[in-house]
Amino acid sequence: MVALNLPGTPMEVLVNSLQKMYPQFTFLKGETARWSPRLRQITYVSGKEPFAVWSLLHELSHALLDHDTYDSDMELLKKEVEAWEHAKMLADNVNQPIDESYIQECLDTYRDWLHKRSSCPACGMHGLQPLAELYDCLNCAATWKVSSERFCRPYRLKKAKV
Repeated sequence: MVALNLPGTPMEVLVNSLQKMYPQFTFLKGETARWSPRLRQITYVSGKEPFAVWSLLHELSHALLDHDTYDSDMELLKKEVEAWEHAKMLADNVNQPIDESYIQECLDTYRDWLHKRSSCPACGMHGLQPLAELYDCLNCAATWKVSSERFCRPYRLKKAKV
């Protein structure tokens, strides 16, 4: 990516520049920042700079890294880390370096989510995820189902033993 040298540039100028550099994606202003692989669309939030810029670059990184699906919670966390690492490179190119503490705060939300989902509802220990929506406890052999949704409360439905 070529450095844009646009310090202090409004979000719209940055988005227009990115749209020209990456015409394979659609950039759309919205309520929350996100990457939609199906639509090839990056939704960004304007305002609250530099956080909005950092989030935009993070979502663009998901797109550039071809992050479209994941098979486990750990794989999702890995992709989040990869996207933030890539976003740091993009941010340097547009003179908007990302604060490492902001990245860690964002990653903490995923770590907390993973911690809750992987906690056994029977004994409180942590389990392994053999399937996308299923965990098994190594301590008490309980099995529980979790939602496929990333943005919902991490419900854990204990499965009856057969």
